Formats: sequence, C-alpha cells, structure tokens
Amino acid sequence: QVQVVESGGGLVQPGGSLRLSCAASGSIFSINTMGWYRQAPGKERELVAYITSGGITGYADSVKGRFTISRDNAKNAVYLQMSSLKPEDTAVYYCNVNQLRPVSHEVYWGQGTQVTVSS
Repeated sequence: QVQVVESGGGLVQPGGSLRLSCAASGSIFSINTMGWYRQAPGKERELVAYITSGGITGYADSVKGRFTISRDNAKNAVYLQMSSLKPEDTAVYYCNVNQLRPVSHEVYWGQGTQVTVSS
C-alpha cells in the first residue's frame, strides 16, 4: 500500500497565494504521473494539474497561468503553487498518485485539503 498525505490548505483572500504539498510513502515501486484534483460543494471532482515522471505538465484551462505544479522524484512529492486565487478556486484539493508495477497500475488518493478563497 501507498500512503498519500497532503498539506498546505487554508483560508486566503482573493488574489493571494497558497502552496499545497503532497508526499507518497510506503510500498513505492515506480511512481508515474502525479496530480491534483479538486471538488467544490455540489460539483464533480475535476483535474487541476498533472505532472509525469519526466516532468511533462498539464493544466485545467481555469488555472493556466495562475497555478504551477512541480515534483521532487527523490522525495516522491508533488507540489501545487497557486497564485492569483479566486473565490471559485474554493474546494477540497486531492493529491493523486499513479504507480506502475510490472503487471498492474495502482491509483492512490490523499484525504484532501481544504482551500477557501474569501475576503
């Protein structure tokens, strides 16, 4: 099993910044893509950003130019730097970890961290 733990959420004013962190531990074999999803009240969970083991990144249109995803492969960690935050960014943010084994693909989720953007 792989444990995924997020941190860094909180309350921030519109226009502010936050940095989310996520670390995977436990039965690590070969982590592939890592990413961040979010779910606002009454809405479906949506992809925010992802990064492959080779550093290729992708972003939701709603966060392009404002959010930056990065990772530290040595620490099995992924980060999300969020800037110019808007009230509509308010959601629970979940870290997603994909691990490849020779005969399987494993997907792990963190417990979520709340981000609230409000004045």
